[in-house]
Amino acid sequence: MVSLGLEAKMNILKKMDLRGLGLIALALVLAPAAAFAQTDEIQVYDGAIAERGVFNLTVHNNFTPEGLKTPAFPGGLIPDKSLNGVTEWAYGVTDWFEAGLYLPLYSISKGRGATINGGKLRLLFARPHADDRRFFYAVNFEFSYNAKHWDSRRFTSEIRPIIGVHLHPVDIIVNPILDNSYIGGFRSLDFAPATRVAYNVSPKWAVAVEEYADLGLLRRFYSTTEQSHQLYGVIDHGTKFVNIEAGVGFGLTPASDKVILKLLLSRDLNSRTQP
Repeated sequence: MVSLGLEAKMNILKKMDLRGLGLIALALVLAPAAAFAQTDEIQVYDGAIAERGVFNLTVHNNFTPEGLKTPAFPGGLIPDKSLNGVTEWAYGVTDWFEAGLYLPLYSISKGRGATINGGKLRLLFARPHADDRRFFYAVNFEFSYNAKHWDSRRFTSEIRPIIGVHLHPVDIIVNPILDNSYIGGFRSLDFAPATRVAYNVSPKWAVAVEEYADLGLLRRFYSTTEQSHQLYGVIDHGTKFVNIEAGVGFGLTPASDKVILKLLLSRDLNSRTQP
């Protein structure tokens, strides 16, 4: 039997340690992490779309005065003190179909400054004239191209069913969102529901409570403390020149940003085009 010297034994142990550390690191990368990437858009969809032939512009901005101090993935943006936003361009193709383009997605964050984060295409199919119906429904599809600092995956998509009722003056809307990273099939879809309950004070003013969550993968939800849950108080106001939606959100779990401010400004860019 060949007897190994002390130095040879130490070299073997070092190689084993390095391999073990490598396997641990790989497992941490591949395992679903209970940290949530930032978003450019904080909004519950209500099924309303631009009229046929009308271009609409919505500017989304959200600022996190008190957020998570670590990025959702290595090399990602730090949520704390960050500003995220996007300009959303929409066009009413028919009375049941709206096409949209999010460009540019942008951020200003600690340690990285101003960045461009990618772009998205949006296809929204809705029951016509949702605002005039008691019960309404729609479905929205988004396809994203992401910068490496915005999402760990280059290509992602979103499936957003929209279900709601107008009870006059109360609106109840649910968006049971499924996020898709194209890895692992249906069971690897991420469930991130959004809900809105609004009281319409007048045709121009509304107050609402909204909840945004990320529960984790369909095959295995995160524990309660690892899930993201944020509760928002929101005010909507329609004016002659622009529609305003402003709100403040508070994190309810350790995995959530503690405070987020959101502001949406939207308006139609042209009058309705007659067919």
